[in-house]
Amino acid sequence: MKILFLGDVMGRAGRRAITENLPRLRAEWKLDFIVVNGENATSGIGLSAAHAKTLLDVGVDCLTLGDHAFDQKDMLRFIEQEPRIIRPLNFSKTAPGKGARLFTAKNGRKVLVVQVLGQVFMKRPFDDPFSAIEPVLKTHPLGGMAQAVIVDMHCEATSEKMAMGHFCDGRASLVVGTHTHVPTADAMVLPGGTGYLTDAGMCGDYNSVIGMDKGEPLRRFITGMPRDRFTPANGTATLSGVYVETDDRTGRATRIAMVRDGGLLQGATP
Repeated sequence: MKILFLGDVMGRAGRRAITENLPRLRAEWKLDFIVVNGENATSGIGLSAAHAKTLLDVGVDCLTLGDHAFDQKDMLRFIEQEPRIIRPLNFSKTAPGKGARLFTAKNGRKVLVVQVLGQVFMKRPFDDPFSAIEPVLKTHPLGGMAQAVIVDMHCEATSEKMAMGHFCDGRASLVVGTHTHVPTADAMVLPGGTGYLTDAGMCGDYNSVIGMDKGEPLRRFITGMPRDRFTPANGTATLSGVYVETDDRTGRATRIAMVRDGGLLQGATP
């Protein structure tokens, strides 16, 4: 199976890059399944129902969220109506929606997508992601009930993302980090056959401060004083993420490659 995972969609620039380029990439790379983290797609904070529909309509098979999952209040209701959106598994126990879901890809192949939130350096005390994901992996054995398993590890610390990769090694097809908006250069297949990347980066304008227009972040760093709200940068965006090929029989990754398409970053294709 050929799978594409794209990092955090950042504002209008990120949405535009997805809608203008994703159908082309699906055709060129013969993709079977596409996962996109959409938690910053609406004004850089959260995901609205309207913007979720926009992304799903151009071919995204699953949208993941993150710590800003419900910053757009209409997502509280919409996530219950739209099964292609998942929120973090270890979010509040009263949160609507699901943190893991089994999808049907091309030719009837089953793909499990799971998202968990890290704890290190995160502002809110989320539940332990390792104990949260363990029963899900046990009930969806790789190569059995699921031909592929994708884990979105949404957190700050690279160490915690790496730990999750090793924790899931041999039990997931891909473990990929999101949240920091900066792509890392460590795409690899772990010893047990799990594809891994510490952070997918963002789908947004990199002439920015992690996707935000430079003016206000610079002012706050230099003066220590806020003046305006953060607003997403709106220049040409780079689609940033990771591509992985898996063995349908075992579910293990056979190939992994970083993806950077358009915008300022040096290009990288499968």
